[in-house]
Amino acid sequence: MSHQLPDVQANRPDVTVGLSQVGVTGVEKLVKIARNGKRPLVLMAEFEVFVDLPGGRKGIDMSRNMQVIDEILEEAVSEPAYRVEDVCGDAAERLLAKHDYTSSAEVHMEAELILKEDTPASGLATQSSVDIIASATATDEGTREEIGARVVGMTVCPCSQGMSASRARETLLDLGVDEETTEEFLEAVPQPGHSQRGHATLTVASEGSPDVDLIDVVDIARDAMSARIYNLAKRPDEDHMTYHAHANAKFVEDCVRSMAESVVDEFDHLPDDAVVHMKQSNDESIHQHNAHAERELTMGQLREELQL
Repeated sequence: MSHQLPDVQANRPDVTVGLSQVGVTGVEKLVKIARNGKRPLVLMAEFEVFVDLPGGRKGIDMSRNMQVIDEILEEAVSEPAYRVEDVCGDAAERLLAKHDYTSSAEVHMEAELILKEDTPASGLATQSSVDIIASATATDEGTREEIGARVVGMTVCPCSQGMSASRARETLLDLGVDEETTEEFLEAVPQPGHSQRGHATLTVASEGSPDVDLIDVVDIARDAMSARIYNLAKRPDEDHMTYHAHANAKFVEDCVRSMAESVVDEFDHLPDDAVVHMKQSNDESIHQHNAHAERELTMGQLREELQL
């Protein structure tokens, strides 16, 4: 005896309110990114896919979303794909094409990227991890893509360091050290300040694929903080990181400003309507709260502000 499955859509009440995002999250797939003359990058990526739902329609075809994601990611693995954001763009365009009722489709992706590098003082081979952030929004007018990274580094508080320098200056003068020698010493030996583990996020979005190299984005974000940190650190490396961090003390706001300056220097070819999103969050060491600074603006606006 056969049983007919109930019509779930028919059992839903009539609706007139549209929804801006309906879709699936937490879809994990292996993605292969080809590189000219180098071995491809293989990423374990997590995807989120959304379409907008117009008023009067009860729901989306969830299985169709999963089918599109499977199709595009299988192609990304089997055929060369040179930009992570293009994978998102292709998937968003396929979603838009397969859902005739929707006016926009979005795909978001995050993945961990492992970078090989040498420690700064001992020169030992090590690896570091960064989070890749990519997304795309497809509409009938075109596709807008975003690429970026979230990295970890170290910052030192200039205010705390200033108080330590004042104490050291008073102590040296009390010990009979002349003022010129005291200032030379303080210039050569940065004084202690409380440090934080910093989290910098930098993304660039534009019509089509942003003309930026992902590794350049990573480098800008890492160098915006007081110092880079490394997974492996011998004593000379620890001394190197500590010294350079204290010689380059920065507030959380300074890190965002450093990102802004480097973006204009490194990506001066980007159009004025490209959008830059910069974010810095610091895990405070001597406070129970954390510090945060963030800015999003177009390249045109950023160029104008830095010319002032």
